[in-house]
Amino acid sequence: MRPILLAFCLLAATGCDEKAPTGPTAPINQQFTLAPQEAVVIGGTGRRVQFVRVNGDSRCPADAICVWAGDAIVELRVFDGAAASDYQLHTADSQRATIAHADMRIMLVQLQPYPFSNRTIQPSDYRATLEVRR
Repeated sequence: MRPILLAFCLLAATGCDEKAPTGPTAPINQQFTLAPQEAVVIGGTGRRVQFVRVNGDSRCPADAICVWAGDAIVELRVFDGAAASDYQLHTADSQRATIAHADMRIMLVQLQPYPFSNRTIQPSDYRATLEVRR
């Protein structure tokens, strides 16, 4: 009985491997939200999109008056099987908030939380809302 239980546990553990082709799936043409280091398989494409991190956040705090709105840079990684491509999406420029990868367009819809002058955003607190289109 123990060997069967051990085999089942090992099989279940390998099913949770983040590099496995199965896992969370996001449908094409619909928004989805990721935390840093989270990834989803884009339905019908076989590709995975991972929100790596926010690389700089100079957005004007919501409780301040600024001359410039600022910018935050969201780093993404797109996996085509074993190959990976890295991209940067910007919050301040709608043209740089979208990238093309093969036959897909990946758009940064929103980055949360929005900064306030009296609060520091921890890297793990960020959430990127994305949409993938063909």
